[in-house]
Amino acid sequence: MYNVIQTLLIIDCFLIIIAVMMQPSKQQDALSALSGGGNELQSGGTKKRGFEAFMVKVTWILGILFFIFSLILVYLSSNG
Repeated sequence: MYNVIQTLLIIDCFLIIIAVMMQPSKQQDALSALSGGGNELQSGGTKKRGFEAFMVKVTWILGILFFIFSLILVYLSSNG
């Protein structure tokens, strides 16, 4: 059981890396954050749509799975 969860965690790690790399560039947002401007209200409050919204959801789901698999591995290693 421990090896199965560990394998799933490793696969999840690779999928998180791929999902983060596939997200559209946010160079303008990063520059605005460094200069102190460009928060959500100043930029018109635009919502993410299409591919960008999908990738954000996928990244969140993979992150939650990473957290769950990690907790299961901690439980199995301390009780096994």
